[in-house]
Parts: sequence; C-alpha cells; structure tokens
Amino acid sequence: MLRGLIGAIVGEKLAARSSNRVTGALLGAGVASVAKRGLFPLSAALIAGYGMKKFLERRRARRTPTYPSDAAPPPPVSDSRSPS
Repeated sequence: MLRGLIGAIVGEKLAARSSNRVTGALLGAGVASVAKRGLFPLSAALIAGYGMKKFLERRRARRTPTYPSDAAPPPPVSDSRSPS
C-alpha cells in the first residue's frame, strides 16, 4: 500500500511539468508494482555479472606473469660502428 502511494506521489511530481498529473500518478504506481516483481531478478543478474567480472580479472592476473623491473634483461648491444 505504501509503495503504491509513494510511487504515485513520485509519478505526480515527475509529471508536474505536463498538464495531466493523473497520468503521472498512474505511471508512478505502475512502476512501483513492476519494480516489486522485477527488482530481484535484475539485482541477481547484476550481482552475477559483477562476480563473473571479478573472477575473470583474478584469473587473468594469475595467468599473466609479472616481473619486477630490475629482473628485466638489459637492452641489446647495438651493432652499429659509432665512435664511443
């Protein structure tokens, strides 16, 4: 009950710019009822996507070896005959 009233008030405020406030109130109440049924699957999909992203980032970090900068081999010696 409270969700419908809050949705109607928010919808009315959003539709205050137009001339028909009743339509805004009905849309707000409709959005509240859709959010009631669709919020859990949406949040579950978002959480699963975030978890998969973190899993793939950690897996990729383990697969690519990282070396410290002082362990890198020295640059190759030039074959040019410059006076030095």
